[in-house]
Amino acid sequence: MSEAGTTGAPRVAIVTGAARGIGAATAQRLAQDGFAVAVLDLDEGQAKGTVEAIEAAGGRALAIGADVSDAEQVEAAVARIASELGAPTVLVNNAGVLRDNMLFKMSESDWDIVMNVHLKGAFLMTRAAQKHMIEATWGRIVNLSSTSALGNRGQANYSTAKAGLQGFTKTLAIELGKFGVTANAIAPGFIETEMTKATAERMGIPFDDFIKGAASMIPVSRTGKPEDIAHLVSFFVSEGAGFVSGQVVYAAGGPKA
Repeated sequence: MSEAGTTGAPRVAIVTGAARGIGAATAQRLAQDGFAVAVLDLDEGQAKGTVEAIEAAGGRALAIGADVSDAEQVEAAVARIASELGAPTVLVNNAGVLRDNMLFKMSESDWDIVMNVHLKGAFLMTRAAQKHMIEATWGRIVNLSSTSALGNRGQANYSTAKAGLQGFTKTLAIELGKFGVTANAIAPGFIETEMTKATAERMGIPFDDFIKGAASMIPVSRTGKPEDIAHLVSFFVSEGAGFVSGQVVYAAGGPKA
């Protein structure tokens, strides 16, 4: 399936935090779907691996280095994407960091960096990209939330940010809907990524045991893969999903929310 715009050129998608994990899988899936993909990460060099994988499969991609919490860097990145790939009409706000700690041990910087990357980053990226969507009278925004939005021990900062993204998503859906732009959020449960591997290491649990323990509590009896989330992003940004907006889907192998 080719996601071509009105000019016949491929539509352009931006995926943040796309050097690895869910972001990398999403960027590769959108390239397979026919999008030209801007692979954005903090370090442009780290984004190049995803770009190479996309190009090797016959897709078109561009590596972009930017700190999503820095307004100037975001504006420059989106301007570069528009000039080198084309006007972006799909945005996947996936960039994220963890600074887990119990509340009494959580520092201000632990709080601030998580808020800045998840919430301010999604705000800045969306503000910069939305003008291209409005001009095209077509756009898709997907924000990555988490089951942690429902509350999770040791994650006061992350849970708050991920819950905030759900409110942000619903407001975008209301404000941008009349311009042909939808906004939806995905709240993944346990997904096998470098981030969950780091959590297991911090807890002193072998990753295989960590996965087995998590799978035993999930109704479908397995943990998630980045591709599971990429598949859902693919649906949300498709032409056929134009009547689905302001939704939060918990992709967690069972009922949540």
